Amino acid sequence: MASAAALGALQEVARGPARRAGDIRLLPVVSALAAILPEAGLRRGTTIGVSGSASLLLTLLSGPSQAGAWCAVVGFAHLGLLAAAETGVALERLALVPVPGPRWPVVVAALLDAMDIVVVCPPARSRPADGRRLTARARERGAVLITVGDWEGADLRVVAVERRWEGLGLGHGQVRAANLLVEVSGRGAARRPRRAWLSGPGEALAPAAPDAAGTARTRPVEVA
Repeated sequence: MASAAALGALQEVARGPARRAGDIRLLPVVSALAAILPEAGLRRGTTIGVSGSASLLLTLLSGPSQAGAWCAVVGFAHLGLLAAAETGVALERLALVPVPGPRWPVVVAALLDAMDIVVVCPPARSRPADGRRLTARARERGAVLITVGDWEGADLRVVAVERRWEGLGLGHGQVRAANLLVEVSGRGAARRPRRAWLSGPGEALAPAAPDAAGTARTRPVEVA
């Protein structure tokens, strides 16, 4: 549970220096995600719902983190720091609140005042009103709010819709890579879904091309 002292510390962070990633309105992402995001990056003030894969979440964080963005993850107790580092997330600019307790909206709100990106894994019985307030706060503060799972009012949805493993045969071999088919959809320019394959820490493989009806289809994965 988030204690009064912990919340006070978060509020001190919020009153501290401005975000260290500068005033850029668009945070960069790895090239494979840039190819399918409507603005080729993460616009400050937006809310993004991510689902289907923890590695997809880390890949989404890696580009901004490498560019100097400060990130926070709230309520994701099983996030692997080794996996985060291997994906490219700068651990020295990563704040973790694994168990925020029932006052998790207060924790997220304080972090939105201080961080470039805040990831939240909300509890199962979260109130829609809390989600709306946090979405509005992210927009006001110019932070990116990334939610794990469905979130009412999200501007974008980034979903891992298929996974393929490299290196496995019929009952033998070992996993060398996990390839994810990622779909981006949402409002405005993202109204028409776009897809691409990701492999490892966000390298692009064969992009998924839309068919004549506008539905994305997958191409075979090409392994170098």
